[in-house]
Amino acid sequence: MLLQQVKAPIQRQIQLAGVTINPLTMSELTELVGQSIECGDRHIYANHNLHSVYLFHHDAAMRQFYRLAHCTYLEGMGVLGLARLCGHRLPRKARGANLDWIGPLMQLARDRHWRVFFLGAEPGVGNKAAAILRTRYPGIQVEAGHGFFDRESEENDQVLDRIGAYAPNILVVGLGMPLQEKWIVKNWGRLGGNVIFNAGNLVRFVAEVVPTPPRWTGQLGIEWLYRLITEPRKTWRRYLIEPLVLLHGLVTGRLVRGPAKSVIEN
Repeated sequence: MLLQQVKAPIQRQIQLAGVTINPLTMSELTELVGQSIECGDRHIYANHNLHSVYLFHHDAAMRQFYRLAHCTYLEGMGVLGLARLCGHRLPRKARGANLDWIGPLMQLARDRHWRVFFLGAEPGVGNKAAAILRTRYPGIQVEAGHGFFDRESEENDQVLDRIGAYAPNILVVGLGMPLQEKWIVKNWGRLGGNVIFNAGNLVRFVAEVVPTPPRWTGQLGIEWLYRLITEPRKTWRRYLIEPLVLLHGLVTGRLVRGPAKSVIEN
């Protein structure tokens, strides 16, 4: 499998806890996405929250995924807080939360006739998300496929063939971290789509099958608390343990900087 590096890095970037982040506003991200699509490129638009930063330091496949990314935007409020703690004077608008961005992006997709494909969640959930988007943005071209397929059999080939036949301009992969990143890396040579996002639970949020954090929680930076209360079994480790591990690594200097080889030393 041939993995190519991106053509050119995004100029605005910071190094934080061993990872590289492009602190762009949602309007700047949208403009970049448009450029990738209009130029016929194939780019990964990755994102970082504290969970992904933690996984980056524990999983080589995650590091490989982020090396492939054309742009890595700041998605989690915890990363924004960490950046400020480390001396980066980033404004609140440097955070591009997927829940806030998905609406404007889908509206632009409708207006510019971009094809969108959602991959992820249980059978039927993606179709529900697509139906909601078609109602919300009449005329949008959107299809979906569920994420419960055998990734080691011909079923995986069928998924790739379906995506390739649809030729999406925007491919949203929501298989959960780190599964979605590993799947993108493994299938990079065959994966269709001009712009590819790793989107975690976004498909379920759009389909309204899980509690969606009210947007005022995002403004206050407490989306994590809402999710911890509504999905404690799924999120307790992510929100209560992993940030402490990262903070300890920073305070003690055990976090080795450098995205290509960064690890948390034992």
